[in-house]
Amino acid sequence: MYTVLEAIATANPPYKRTQTEAADFMLQTESLSAAIRKRIPAIYANSGIDYRYSCIPDYGGDLQNFELYPPNWELKPTPTTFSRNQIYATYAPKLAIQAAEQAIAQTKLTAQEITHLIVVSCTGFSAPGIDMHLIKQLGLPYTIARTMIGFMGCHAAFNGLKAAHAICQSDRHAKVLLVCVELCSLHFQVADTLENTIINAIFADGAAAAILASHPFAEAEGKLAYTDGCSLLIENTEELMNWTIGDTGFLMGLSPKVPEVVAAYLPNYLQTFLNKHHLTQNNLDFWAIHPGGRKIIEQIQSIFALSDRMVADSYNVLRQYGNMSSPTVLFILKEILAKHQAGISDRSNSTFHHGIALAFGPGLSIEGCLFQKV
Repeated sequence: MYTVLEAIATANPPYKRTQTEAADFMLQTESLSAAIRKRIPAIYANSGIDYRYSCIPDYGGDLQNFELYPPNWELKPTPTTFSRNQIYATYAPKLAIQAAEQAIAQTKLTAQEITHLIVVSCTGFSAPGIDMHLIKQLGLPYTIARTMIGFMGCHAAFNGLKAAHAICQSDRHAKVLLVCVELCSLHFQVADTLENTIINAIFADGAAAAILASHPFAEAEGKLAYTDGCSLLIENTEELMNWTIGDTGFLMGLSPKVPEVVAAYLPNYLQTFLNKHHLTQNNLDFWAIHPGGRKIIEQIQSIFALSDRMVADSYNVLRQYGNMSSPTVLFILKEILAKHQAGISDRSNSTFHHGIALAFGPGLSIEGCLFQKV
């Protein structure tokens, strides 16, 4: 049985901002020092990001339309974790439903045929949660098996894919709906540090949904299938990336050392992973690299001598959406899956035989998965 990637759909909230608008918002805040304020234009301009989306109108800069922050440029009193989570509980389900509806519509399935639901999110909590909203709004079976993957960060979609694969390999009738939704912009912090300025410059909101189903060879032939996943925890790197709950939202730590540490461990990780499947880098026809930031993609492209074509989808998603945490890699895989399906339809797809997706998160940890054309 093969775990076939049937469909991927994405969704973003309504407030689309240019990176210049985002920088202007930060420059208007009155609590930042002159030293940090001076760095903002260059940091935002060099991020590799043109646009980002938010579930709230605040970052447009109109005080009268602020929904999260108080209407003053000190942004005081600072919004509490409770107030941020209330907005999450309102908007996250809506965005998740939008992506999931589109994913199901791309297949020949009905909502009642979905057997398993996996929800991934780390930017808010509520119970009943997003899973319940999806069941009721989409018309999923009330007997559906549910799994929630929370607070794992940027690589969490890989854990969702791994869970979906395990389900599909153990149940030949499995049809799994995987939904990732993050509202990172709810947790922006006005802290007078370079680290926080960089964090504010790259994260954004988005959702993605995928359908994975178990198929025998006769039904899977020619389609793109999930083959395997591989995890690596890098020792003594806990302080380089972290995500904790504070009184004024979720607080993130992100060291500039992350790209170089990942780059140091990635070659051996990849070789070990590929050796397991009797593959080499030369067998990889596509790369879906989570754009944690522009430097992550640059480092990986450099150490593996990847062509611009191999990293074009990762750069494009970063440019158009920013880093949306867990859904981001599914945005990239959506582009790759569309190319694969187009190649099948016009019988020109002779190159998409194997591909890899990679992401990096708190730990530090490396997550990867292999795809193959059946």
